[in-house]
Amino acid sequence: MVHALFIFAADTVKDEPSKAPFYIAGCLLFVWAFVVSAIGISRHREWPPSEGAARGVMSVTTVLVLATMATAVISS
Repeated sequence: MVHALFIFAADTVKDEPSKAPFYIAGCLLFVWAFVVSAIGISRHREWPPSEGAARGVMSVTTVLVLATMATAVISS
């Protein structure tokens, strides 16, 4: 009986794709959002310092959001 449960569990795990990429992308997005919001709160008048920096922040955010969404769909 226990042997059958182990075989069933192994087959179930084998069929599911790894969710590790989603967890990594989600954690990176969380850390990025936390850092950007902390800097934005502490320096709200001069953040971002230039138009280029603003575009850079938006680009990184867009890439992280798209990566998180893509890995969520792929790993489901």
